[in-house]
Amino acid sequence: MDESAPVEATASAIHHHKDGLAKLALGAIGVVFGDIGTSPLYAFRETFAGHHKLALDPAHIWGVVSLMFWSMMVVVTFKYVSIIMRADNKGEGGSLALLALINGQTKTRRWSNGIILLGVFATALFYGDSMITPAVSVLSAVEGLAVAAPAFGSLVIPIAVVIIIGLFMIQRSGTSRVGLFFGPIMLTYFAVIATLGLLSIVHTPEILWAFSPHYAVEFFMLDPIRAFLALGSVVLAVTGAEALYADMGHFGRNPIRVSWLFFVLPALMLNYMGQGALLFREGDHALRSPFYMLAPESLQLPLVVLATAAAVIASQAVISGAFSVTQQAIQLGFIPRLRIEHTNAATAGQIYIPLVNWALLVMVLLLVMFFRTSSNLTSAYGIAVTGAMLIDTCLLSVVLFRLWHWPKYYAIPLLAVFFLVDGAYFAANLTKVPSGGWFPLLVGLIIFTFLTTWSKGRQLMIDRMREAAMPIKVFISSAATSATRVPGTAVFMTSSPEGVPHALLHNLKHNKVLHERVILLTVKIMDAPYLPESERFMLENLGDGFHRMILRYGFIEEPDVPVALSRVHQCGADFRMMDTSFFLARQTLLPSARPGMMIWREKLFAWMLRNAESAMEFFRLPTNRVVELGSQLEI
Repeated sequence: MDESAPVEATASAIHHHKDGLAKLALGAIGVVFGDIGTSPLYAFRETFAGHHKLALDPAHIWGVVSLMFWSMMVVVTFKYVSIIMRADNKGEGGSLALLALINGQTKTRRWSNGIILLGVFATALFYGDSMITPAVSVLSAVEGLAVAAPAFGSLVIPIAVVIIIGLFMIQRSGTSRVGLFFGPIMLTYFAVIATLGLLSIVHTPEILWAFSPHYAVEFFMLDPIRAFLALGSVVLAVTGAEALYADMGHFGRNPIRVSWLFFVLPALMLNYMGQGALLFREGDHALRSPFYMLAPESLQLPLVVLATAAAVIASQAVISGAFSVTQQAIQLGFIPRLRIEHTNAATAGQIYIPLVNWALLVMVLLLVMFFRTSSNLTSAYGIAVTGAMLIDTCLLSVVLFRLWHWPKYYAIPLLAVFFLVDGAYFAANLTKVPSGGWFPLLVGLIIFTFLTTWSKGRQLMIDRMREAAMPIKVFISSAATSATRVPGTAVFMTSSPEGVPHALLHNLKHNKVLHERVILLTVKIMDAPYLPESERFMLENLGDGFHRMILRYGFIEEPDVPVALSRVHQCGADFRMMDTSFFLARQTLLPSARPGMMIWREKLFAWMLRNAESAMEFFRLPTNRVVELGSQLEI
């Protein structure tokens, strides 16, 4: 036996692992870090030249750079990269995945309703963020034209509008090919901004003192009110931190950590320090755009092109994230069924949702036309992000105590630091509500109302149907012996795994026949992102040709009923689509004497129900094998 073989195999496995890690880390740089990577375009400038201007003296410059560095360390490195990314739901991250993880493992009713509402509100705030990010990123990048070529300054808004429209237009065709270029472009972008920052630091090395946290403390002691208000702009340096957690399922925990610690974080800090060094040297002259003025005049126009490409990539990541979050929310029962198109047959995660795409486009264009400049938009930016970060800390506290059972002497001080930082940032951003911060809050409130109304109405509808349902054993004993049986299989889709489906009762009432084989099928979405095939089916033989089947999917998987049935061999005979009919019930809601919701929410739910995609398309049922029967229901 060759004793060296295991050693060689291990060495080969390590080599392949490292090779795969490098590729995933490059992919993460291209997708995950677009939002936080474009923050240098506006974050440093806004802290000094925004709505609450700061003096351009060494104490303020050192204080701001120190705040940015330690914010990235506490919020991004410690909170998200080191701790929250460990709270994955079978590899998946994000507020909804974390909510599903907590809900699936924490059975105490005392906390569950509040936790669900927090997670849903974080999701609602994400939609506000996904509208602002493309607008502020593209605008701030294109505004470099006014620095590099002042004659074209009047074209900033038209060019930004064209880029944004083009970005949303390409979503239908998919981004898999374009995505191949994301990594190299962002790699180049980070290398360029790091180099520009480093060259500036060489000229003014005293900026490196900002690594010391005492300059941030001194900033607050010197000018506490302005330091607090400055937090509203400093937090722009960490916008996009939540994307690290949300995109964990695409790249994995380690590639994101490697990319952040060894490439993205150093590049960002070199650039921020370079901008600070530039302000040391040139003061007000450089404040107009410290990012672009780091470059020599001859290179400013190429830098505008590169920054615009990075802004488009950052926007693309947010748009794709909106599609993914919407799909998860549909599966978890917070959003009605919507049409979902696949842009890549080989990659399940690459999807396109037309309604979300065009709604985002309209809102982004309205933001650009209404706010006009990235400086005005940054007033709206931040409050959605800090709100979501604060909610993530609340959810993390549940994870630490209920799921991981950390000792209190260790968890409480850690959470106190996170709550202090997140709370300070959120409070500072609340001061920007009158000047634009109202927008993401309004969007979040509207979407939160939609999400909770659909979830509540759907639960009420299921409860009412369960109350009115006839016990299946009673139905079989009476109907199976008296009704005429015809050849074939009938699949009755039902949201409740109990009682007799309305569609079955209506079919028997009107057609007065039963198929030889009757399947009562319920599709359930579980709290896990994926389910193994061994856990896909639950089958129960009810006798007389009746079977109850529960088909289970993870909240990231997409239900395909015909494919699932083709893998079932325990219901007498295999399923043949040409011999199978699918019966669906379409409910019409009626005003109720005992409404479970306020009447305006009941009407909103009824409108959402009418406009939801049909179950036939959502479950991919063959169109020529579907029979839809109407029924009326009070909630």
